Amino acid sequence: MDLVVKGRNGRVPEELKRTAEHKLGKLQRIDPRVVRVEVELSEERNPRVRERERVKVVCRTSKRTFRASGRGDDVEAALDQVVDRLDRQLTRYRGRFRARLMAAANRLESARLARGER
Repeated sequence: MDLVVKGRNGRVPEELKRTAEHKLGKLQRIDPRVVRVEVELSEERNPRVRERERVKVVCRTSKRTFRASGRGDDVEAALDQVVDRLDRQLTRYRGRFRARLMAAANRLESARLARGER
């Protein structure tokens, strides 16, 4: 998995890169076909905005692209939101994918039984 961490309005500390890599490594376990994950970190400078840190993540697999964004008082909270959202999206996609595979396998099995093969 290729991980790219970008920062807007400043540089990204090495510790934050390691934290993002650790938390987003979970996505690789959910779907092993994750090819690239791009993380964009930004900070709102508007004093009226309560949740100042924003994290946007684009997760590319071999066939689909998943996007999520999160806001929080600190980067770790926003990153946790994003990981939860991407986890939900990937789990749902994998469930649908597996259901389609199982439906196709059952169709083939029932066709063989109808012809009397085994």
